[in-house]
Amino acid sequence: MRSKITIFMNINVSLVLVTMILFCLTGCRKNQTNYKVFIITGGKKIERESFFKIFDDLSTIDYKEITQPQANDMYSSPEIDRIDVLIFYDMVQKINEEQKLAFLQVLKNGKGVIFLHHSLVSYQEWYEFEKIIGGRFYQSTNKADSNKYPQSTYRHDVMIPVQIVNADHPVTKGVDDFVIHDEVYGNYKILPNVDPLLSTTHPESEKVIGWTNTYGNSRIVYIQLGHDHHAFDDPHYRRLIKQAIEWAARY
Repeated sequence: MRSKITIFMNINVSLVLVTMILFCLTGCRKNQTNYKVFIITGGKKIERESFFKIFDDLSTIDYKEITQPQANDMYSSPEIDRIDVLIFYDMVQKINEEQKLAFLQVLKNGKGVIFLHHSLVSYQEWYEFEKIIGGRFYQSTNKADSNKYPQSTYRHDVMIPVQIVNADHPVTKGVDDFVIHDEVYGNYKILPNVDPLLSTTHPESEKVIGWTNTYGNSRIVYIQLGHDHHAFDDPHYRRLIKQAIEWAARY
């Protein structure tokens, strides 16, 4: 009798172990699935080697660079369906009505979007864009704007103290306050509905320098930092980019 009970118990234990192993393997496969990323550049000269090293060093993503103006044609491409996150590091103005509608459809479909640094300057004449990104850098005084924002400013090669506004957010979790050698922007618009992530006390900068936004069904992240290799090599900046991808992708 005891031997039968022992055999029965051993079988049950074996079944539990097999179930646990299968569960673990399934979970591991899911965790090993890389995020599919489009990195959109163009309109401004960048330090390519150090910028793309950020993404080369990320083992959790597969990325492809698309340059402007070709990138704006990609929104209506079947390839966009296989993408988890779009990262904009461009600074362009031209976009036609068909491309605008296609981009809005991408956001309606819930693709994650990350805007970095000078992408805040893009599409000065497309007013819906500021609702997408969550703000606007004004290249010149815009008298038609109801808020009467003056021309935005910038200064590079400065030391910027960065404070984490929301330490519990997945984008900033585990990142401590830090100081970075980078470029500040001043006098740019920040929409009141965004959720601040990063701030600074630098006198030539706006207070909020990083935020999240939602548009359509998409998660949006904007990070003002990222002028050159000083930022690209910074471990805090790199961690913010990694975690922004993971959060925007909704995994």
